[in-house]
Amino acid sequence: MQPTVDIVTAPRFDINAYLDTILSFFVSNFPDFFRSISGYFIGLSIIVSMMLFLGIIYSVEKLKQIRRKESEVYDKKIEMGYEVVKKGEPELALKWEKVKTHIESENENDWRHAIIEADIILGELLTKMGYRGDGIGEQLRRIEKSDFDTLDQAWEAHKARNAIAHEGSEYLLSRNEAKRIISLYRQVFEEFFYI
Repeated sequence: MQPTVDIVTAPRFDINAYLDTILSFFVSNFPDFFRSISGYFIGLSIIVSMMLFLGIIYSVEKLKQIRRKESEVYDKKIEMGYEVVKKGEPELALKWEKVKTHIESENENDWRHAIIEADIILGELLTKMGYRGDGIGEQLRRIEKSDFDTLDQAWEAHKARNAIAHEGSEYLLSRNEAKRIISLYRQVFEEFFYI
């Protein structure tokens, strides 16, 4: 005969009851749980927000300092070495017309006079541009080549005028040479819109 074994059945696990128990625990304790975590997050977010806000203020102030230093270096006022002369001054137009009339004359003395008058106009131009000196030669020496594209033409024309003024009638002057010298003066005046 076989011994009888009493089989004890283990209680059956009821998943539904377990889930109901867990759910009821969280539902009953949820407000306390949420309040404690959300309180930490709110407190932490306020601290982080304040730090970020202070960081923004600090960055803006440093940027202002950098902009001030940049403006000191890059925004300096540029002062012109000369004044821009207005085009079409009536008095100048009259003087230049006299120069042109003299150079077209048949008389050699008129050519000489035209060159001397053109040199006087050059002196007025240099003075109006702010170049100082006792004479045109000294004014021309103070000019930077980069500021005056026709500086060589001005020098050549002025040297011819000096030769005419110092040598007088001994300086041989042909009509073509006189016209060439006047064209040198014209190039200088046109560079600065003086005629």
